[in-house]
Amino acid sequence: MKCPNCASPDSHVLDSRHTEEGNSIRRRRECAGCGKRFTTYEMIETAPVTVIKKDGSREYFDRHKLQSGIMHACQKRPVDVGAVVDAIEKELQNALVEEVTSERIGELVMEHLRVLDAVSYVRFASVYREFKDVDTFLAEINKVIRGDGKEKK
Repeated sequence: MKCPNCASPDSHVLDSRHTEEGNSIRRRRECAGCGKRFTTYEMIETAPVTVIKKDGSREYFDRHKLQSGIMHACQKRPVDVGAVVDAIEKELQNALVEEVTSERIGELVMEHLRVLDAVSYVRFASVYREFKDVDTFLAEINKVIRGDGKEKK
């Protein structure tokens, strides 16, 4: 690690600690050249996931865009949106795929919301599946009421 003070390439680690989030390591270092101390952070580099949209265009996965969509569906509902976004992002990274369809991401969101909160699920589904009329909306609500084999965890 290059010293930010003198640019010497030699330094040694004095202390290492995990950050509170647990996704990186904080290291206190001391430069062998000038003796200055500095802090570095080490984290896992993940491969970017490309989202294939309905129109065929591609864009990088945007966590904030996903979070915004879920927040609208969960407005004034007891759902930890951050945890849902974290779980979906982790699922995509663990799948080890470079590309994923926007449809798959929408299905993942609905899977998570269906288990957590029926109202948020129906709100998200109504936008995602582009409900055209009240009958479609009622059919989805009836599926939730019946359970359709999905039990709340």
